[in-house]
Amino acid sequence: MNTVLLLIIIIPLVEIYLFIKIGSQIGAFNTISLILITALLGVWYARYEGFNTLKSGISQLMKNEIPIYEILSGAALAFAALLLILPGFATDLIGLLLIIPITRKLFFKNIQKNYKKSEKFNKNYIEGESEDLEDKK
Repeated sequence: MNTVLLLIIIIPLVEIYLFIKIGSQIGAFNTISLILITALLGVWYARYEGFNTLKSGISQLMKNEIPIYEILSGAALAFAALLLILPGFATDLIGLLLIIPITRKLFFKNIQKNYKKSEKFNKNYIEGESEDLEDKK
């Protein structure tokens, strides 16, 4: 089976199971309230972290550096906000892990390390010759 199709089937099943288990422990109203609160707080915090990432990216550009981590971090924050908006406890947990800067750095540590390795060795140069067109006139 395709991985995406498998995720589309498994994620709602896990969320329904968690709704039933947590709802039986704390009650239906508290479960719904908890889902709404995590969505609102998560989106608010994702917005806050997004602005911090934007400021950091601009400062990297001012230093004439490529803001690799900031680009990945911005995409991760957008995905985390989407996960927090979706109702569910498993998606909220993954979204919170992506929003927290320390865990986000752990997720992207290997990607950034691999990019820096390839950046050292893959210098592309274009060779060519030039002529002064005014001398020919």
